[in-house]
Amino acid sequence: MIKRLNSRPHLHGGVVHNGVLYASGHAATDLSLDMKGQTAEICAKLDALLAQAGSDKSRLLHARVYLTDMSGKAAMTEAWTEWLDAADLPSRAAIGVADLGDPRRLVEIVITAAAD
Repeated sequence: MIKRLNSRPHLHGGVVHNGVLYASGHAATDLSLDMKGQTAEICAKLDALLAQAGSDKSRLLHARVYLTDMSGKAAMTEAWTEWLDAADLPSRAAIGVADLGDPRRLVEIVITAAAD
């Protein structure tokens, strides 16, 4: 069975299949925030998506983090490690990109997680 979450005109916020949540890229709504603030906001959004999927952040398997400015990676990582317990850190890639659709958008996060 496939469960689609948070329908939008061009995608779903997440899709669950065979006990795995595949999330779309999630970005902050408040683009006035700095890298750490945007990351923290995204993590809160991911908490809500994970709950909808019958999961939580302790069940993250992998994350791809897209950054428009790699000099902000330490600030992103600070918010990331404040959100997650050290024992539950997933595999992760931080990828520098030129553009995330708005020059104020600094970070976008895609996750995969175990789900019910």
